[in-house]
Amino acid sequence: MPRPTTAQLAYGSLTVVLSTLATLLLSDVRSGAAVVAVAAGGLLLGLLVAVGVTMPVAARRRASLGPAPIPPAAVPVPRSRVTSGAGSRVGERSLRR
Repeated sequence: MPRPTTAQLAYGSLTVVLSTLATLLLSDVRSGAAVVAVAAGGLLLGLLVAVGVTMPVAARRRASLGPAPIPPAAVPVPRSRVTSGAGSRVGERSLRR
């Protein structure tokens, strides 16, 4: 498992602390079970933010749009199969030596 980056630690920790503090102040909980539930919610939110920070923008767009369509492959055509048009160069001499 790769080690977390500095950005992950900073954003995740800040999210946990601020969201838990704000929720506790706004909800005015008094029981121990409610405090544990709020703390668990803050940890979950911090984890989601930390994981979201590391995902590149292009990958986030691809994940939201679904699988990318496969582009058609270019098929090389041999020179012998290329048809000559009205200006045929059969009678011309080559400049190569």
